Amino acid sequence: MLSGKDRDRLKVMHEVEGKHITQKQAARRLRISERWVRKLLNRVRQKGDEGIVHGLRGRPSNRRWAARSQARAVKLVRAKYHDFGPTLAAEYLAQKEGLEVGKETLRQWLMAAGIWKRKRRRVEEVHMWRARRACCGELVQWDTSEHDWLEGRGPQPFLVAMIDDATSRALARFVEHDSTEENLRLLWTYLESYGRPGEFYTDKNSMFAVNHGTVTHEEDEAWEEAYTQIGRALRELEIGWIAAHSPQAKGRIERFFGTAQDRLVKGLRIARVCTLAEANEYLEAEYLPMWNRRFTVEAENSGNAHRPLRAGHDLAAILSQVEKRVVAKNYTLRYTRQLYQIARSDIRPGLRGGRVRVEKRLDGSLAVRFRDRYLTIAECVPQPKAAVSPTGPKARVARRAQHGTSWMKGFNLQKSPPLWSILQQENGRGRTAS
Repeated sequence: MLSGKDRDRLKVMHEVEGKHITQKQAARRLRISERWVRKLLNRVRQKGDEGIVHGLRGRPSNRRWAARSQARAVKLVRAKYHDFGPTLAAEYLAQKEGLEVGKETLRQWLMAAGIWKRKRRRVEEVHMWRARRACCGELVQWDTSEHDWLEGRGPQPFLVAMIDDATSRALARFVEHDSTEENLRLLWTYLESYGRPGEFYTDKNSMFAVNHGTVTHEEDEAWEEAYTQIGRALRELEIGWIAAHSPQAKGRIERFFGTAQDRLVKGLRIARVCTLAEANEYLEAEYLPMWNRRFTVEAENSGNAHRPLRAGHDLAAILSQVEKRVVAKNYTLRYTRQLYQIARSDIRPGLRGGRVRVEKRLDGSLAVRFRDRYLTIAECVPQPKAAVSPTGPKARVARRAQHGTSWMKGFNLQKSPPLWSILQQENGRGRTAS
C-alpha cells in the first residue's frame, strides 16, 4: 500500500517519464540525488507503481533485538521498575542491569506487554512564555516541595531548592521542617558556593512576605518597614526579591520538583534510603550532579552576575533571627522570658534606655549588638525567695492545727477563785509594796 510520501514521489517520476521535468529538477524537488532518481525510474518501469516502495518495507530489521533480551527487559521493568516511565526505566536498565535499550524501543515493548499506556495530553490554561534571564546569577528561583520522598520508609522531609533561571543549575537540601532557620541554612550554602545573586524569585509564603495589614510599625525610622527574617537578611546582603503571583510564574523550579518527585523518589527507593542524613547524602552525591550534568543549559551571556561577599558581610550575624530590645536602667535586657545582664566593661553612653540588636544565630548562640559594637552578656540566675509567714484567720487556724492547744491543758474556769477575791489580793499586794 502506498503512503502519501510514496504517491508524491510517484507523481514526480511520472512527470520525469513524460519529459515534463528533468531528472535534475526531480532530484531537487524530492531532495534526493540524481542517481537515486534514475534508480526509482528503472524500478517503476520494471514493477509499475509498486516499484516506488522501498524494498525493505515490511521486512524485519537486521538490527532488531533478540526475543530473549526483550523478554528480560520487560521482566526487569515489571519486577523492579514497574512505576518508572520508559525514559527513566531505560536509564536504570543501562546503569544497573547492563542492558542498553533505547527509550522509544522500550516504550513499544512496555506498551505491547500492557505495562505502559499512551497518555493523552490535556489542554491546560495557557500562560505567557517568559524568556530565561541572559546571565547566570541574575535571577534565582527559591521554593520548597512537600512530598512523601521516602515513601513511608522514614520521616517525611521537605525539599528546599534553589535553581538558576538562566542555566537551571540547582542546589537543594532535605530538611525536617520548612522553617526560616532551614531556609537560611540553604541560603548560607548558596552564598558560600556561588556568591550573591541579583534577585531571588519566591512565592508569597509568610517566610518571605509580611501581611502589612497586621504589622505594628516601630517608632525608630530604621525599623519602620516591616520585613521577615529572610527579607531582612536579603536586604542587608543587597539582594533583590520578587514575589510570584502564581505557581506557573515560577515554572522553572516547579518543573524541577516535578522531575524530582519522579526520578528522585525512585532513586531513593533503589538506594534503600530510610533516614534524612542518607537522603541528603544521595541528593548531593547522585541526584544533583546528574541534574546539573544533564538538564542544565548554557546561558545566553557567558558572564556571571553573582557578586562576591564583602568583608562586612558577616553571614553568622545576617543569617540569624534578629529582634530589637530596650536596655533597662540596671543595664539588663529580656529575651525569650530570660533576663540578661550586660557586662560592666561594655557600658557606654546611650546604652541605658537604648535599643540593641539581639541575634539568635543558627548555631544556637546569642549575640547582642549596640550600634557597631557587640556586648558581653550573662544570664541572670534568679535568687530563691525567702519564706514569709502567712497572716490572717486561716493562718491562725493552720498554726493551731500545727502546734495543738497544749497551753490550755488543765485550765478549768469553774474551779478558779472569784473575781473579787483576786482583786482584794492584788490591792493588798499594792499596799504592802507602798
